[in-house]
Amino acid sequence: MSQQKEVLGVRDVPRLDKWVILSLQHLFAMFGATILVPAIVGLSPSVALLSSGLGTLAYLIITRGQIPASLGSSFAFISPIITATALGGPEGVMVGTFFAGIVYGIVALGVKRSGVKWLMNILPPAVVGPIIMVIGLGLSTTAIDMAMMIPGEDPNSSVYSLQHFTVALFTLAVTIVSNMFFKGFFGLIPILFGVVSGYLFASIQGLVDFTEVKSAAWLQAPDAMLPFITYTPNFSWAILFVMVPVAAVTLAEHIGDQMVLSKVTGKNFIEKPGLHRSILGDGVASIVAALVGGPPNTTYGENIGVLAMTRVFSVFVVGGAAVFAILFSFVGKISAIISSIPAAVMGGISILLFGIIASSGMRMLVENKVDFGVKRNLIIASTILVTGIGGAFLQFSEDFQIAGMAFATIIGVVLHLILPGKEAAFGENSQLFSNEELKEEK
Repeated sequence: MSQQKEVLGVRDVPRLDKWVILSLQHLFAMFGATILVPAIVGLSPSVALLSSGLGTLAYLIITRGQIPASLGSSFAFISPIITATALGGPEGVMVGTFFAGIVYGIVALGVKRSGVKWLMNILPPAVVGPIIMVIGLGLSTTAIDMAMMIPGEDPNSSVYSLQHFTVALFTLAVTIVSNMFFKGFFGLIPILFGVVSGYLFASIQGLVDFTEVKSAAWLQAPDAMLPFITYTPNFSWAILFVMVPVAAVTLAEHIGDQMVLSKVTGKNFIEKPGLHRSILGDGVASIVAALVGGPPNTTYGENIGVLAMTRVFSVFVVGGAAVFAILFSFVGKISAIISSIPAAVMGGISILLFGIIASSGMRMLVENKVDFGVKRNLIIASTILVTGIGGAFLQFSEDFQIAGMAFATIIGVVLHLILPGKEAAFGENSQLFSNEELKEEK
């Protein structure tokens, strides 16, 4: 990916008209998931947009405007949020989110003081590549469910809908055609073409409910939850044990995202501005979310997919998307329109974007020339893929488990550390990792 020609560099400022459209594309690529999480757990979608925008701006400031990453609602926290809501209501969720962000800050401090070589030594391409594939493939069921399933009569069940799947496939087809065959500027906004076309097609099919759009006010402040103003925070160890451990999952996802971003843009964000800054920015974004009543934030795979497809790496485009997210959270009509986009449309987009993430992990293995003729590499990759995608987990108590990607990451790292022949895990053409420096450290 890094060898492909970039359209806009990380610090490039686009012309105003292109700036607006490119930023809207980033927002459209993310808002489906950003709004879906609060809709599932009972939080405000408009507040989720607000916290996503504020969190992204905070992240860009902390990373000195050097990493083109957007942040939004984290899917990893869906189950913990539901449990925390039962224990302490939405107020308890905000306390748990705040302390999950604090964990990021502690990890960032550790990385700042001890450097990243030790971290890179335990996360070679043979481990990271499969983990990145798990990030994308682990979300594949989410994309497919959004694309072709609708709620059944039982609230906990879903049924197949050919009509919805047709909308998803139409959206996917428009996005692919736009990306492959449109030239010039129009070739830079395939996601926007896909979402708009899918929305219009869905509305023709009668799948768009305009009731809330008609009744929504133009100017409407999001229903924010402000600590010590709209509620009094209540500390709970039970909620912390539910929410905070999930930070391990999102930390693993964050590191994987940074490595994918580095490969996509051809820059080493682990070195500059540094992993400690990106981790801190991610944590601050979740703290900001907790202070306004939104779900925990995390760096988004959809954002990486857009960057990989369009080759537009400008942080100003990402920042523009954040500003639009904040503005849209105060416009009732726009928030209602966004909320009215059928899940099938976003499912069609997600099929492509999540697949690009998985393919990025495979590409890391190929570009670093990781030899799978070496038994240890084959064993590590196979174990990570099956445990991560299969959903293996360690259950320690009713409220605490290590599951999915976090468990797969731990298994991969442990296998890398205990199996002989560590040098083979770094491949022959490592760009993110300096083999000489890592071997010296070992």
